[in-house]
Amino acid sequence: MNAPAYTAQQNMQARSLILANAREMQQITNTNSNISMGVQQNIPLRNIGLNKRIILEVTGTVAATAAETQNLTPWGLANVLSQVIVTDLANYNRIQTFGPHLYALASLRRQLAYGAAYVQDAPVSMGSNLQVNNATPTINAGTGSKTFRVFYELPLAYSDTDLRGAIYAAVVNATWQVSYTLNPSFFCAHAADPTNSVYQSSTAQLGTLSAVQVIVQQIFLDQLPFGQNGQPILPYFDLATGYLIQNTGFSVAPAVNIDYPIQYPNFRSILSAFLQIDNGGLSTGGIAGTDLNKIGIQAANLVYLVYVDAFTWGLRIRNSIGDDLPAGSYILETRISPINTTAYGNMQIVLNFATVNAPWSLNLGWEMFAVINSVAGASSLPAN
Repeated sequence: MNAPAYTAQQNMQARSLILANAREMQQITNTNSNISMGVQQNIPLRNIGLNKRIILEVTGTVAATAAETQNLTPWGLANVLSQVIVTDLANYNRIQTFGPHLYALASLRRQLAYGAAYVQDAPVSMGSNLQVNNATPTINAGTGSKTFRVFYELPLAYSDTDLRGAIYAAVVNATWQVSYTLNPSFFCAHAADPTNSVYQSSTAQLGTLSAVQVIVQQIFLDQLPFGQNGQPILPYFDLATGYLIQNTGFSVAPAVNIDYPIQYPNFRSILSAFLQIDNGGLSTGGIAGTDLNKIGIQAANLVYLVYVDAFTWGLRIRNSIGDDLPAGSYILETRISPINTTAYGNMQIVLNFATVNAPWSLNLGWEMFAVINSVAGASSLPAN
């Protein structure tokens, strides 16, 4: 006789039991100090608990090499790591993206700038008293060497109460890992495009980087409740769902005043899309946003779900995180009504540019849900 099918109700009951009884743990599981720029580091993760997120803490020292001045770029410390990958127990990349996408997404998830202190008028010395996300904006020979620290959040589960995407790693027959690459373009010269660098020099002389260290922390649920069969109670639908943070790139420049479509990936439910548009160096000289006529989301029947100018979309972003992203960057959030490309089929992001300048490129980061067994055989993310 066939066993009864696992139901959504059973998944919710299992999730509720876990949230009510399990203990959240946060532990340092690796410290790596042997890091070179541009070399991917593959760090094994511990096979412990029901994992909700991973935190990377990156520290290092920056100095001017000669008489130049090193200035923090618009994306600054978000560019310290140029790529981060989390490969799960089945060898599927749950996360594969670049630093600015992770920072923007962490800000969106909290509705404030990630790891930032805010200005207030409390009658006590509350404010930016700890060097959490911290770097010296301007460094020259007179200031000496300066340290920096930046945190990256790698979300595995959607939230602390929604465990879709969580990874149960308390097994002995599989391994998983986090991989990261220290940005090979950490510094750029004064005439170079600063989009993907941390510091830009006032001359052709690049700065120096030393003493880089990356600390890996796993945040997971331990002491899970057990069933009558002696096995831990697990939310199997949550574990079968991947909360995917991935990116793709576009390098073919669009034509002016003509819609530039980008296909939504299939077999997925899209929560947000992060656009980092390098149009001649992020902003094109004038007011940020003037290089775009319109940003839109278009359904298969040519109906726009939204089609507005960059400033209106900027208002949407301010309503989400209370701030603007660096010039040339946008978040297209669809959390309230995720775009399910299995149900809706052909969906597109549409960009219409007023001006196009060299160098031009687009880094696009996706935040999405997918059933791992289905998405593993789906087509790749759109690119050109």
